[in-house]
Amino acid sequence: MAGRPHAQVARQLAVFLDNRPGTLASLCGILSEAKINIFAISTSDTIDHSVVRLVLSDPHTALERFEEHGLLVVENDVIMLDGANRPGSLERIAKKLADHRVNIEYAYCATSPTSKRGLMVMRTDNLARAMRALNSMET
Repeated sequence: MAGRPHAQVARQLAVFLDNRPGTLASLCGILSEAKINIFAISTSDTIDHSVVRLVLSDPHTALERFEEHGLLVVENDVIMLDGANRPGSLERIAKKLADHRVNIEYAYCATSPTSKRGLMVMRTDNLARAMRALNSMET
């Protein structure tokens, strides 16, 4: 993500699921039926449950649908960064945030090795300060 990344605030839903086969498929079925697209997804597991973090095209409707199905959901604001897929990009971002005393609590991303752009989702301890730091990055 060398060069100036494009940063925006997005609503993330963290859904707690039983850690067993089929639960992610059911969750995705709920989204599919509502015609909601997944922009980013991350899963982490414990012994008895998984946490699925999602950035979606319509988080408000997704939240309603998940709650109708009795799922436990936590909402958070996160930063979505769209930037160049090059060595050193994350270093520049992390250093800029550190220079502004912003801690990255967690982040997830992926990109095709041949893609020129990448997308990262991160949660920080100070969203406003993080956005100011990222928006002040020089190209």
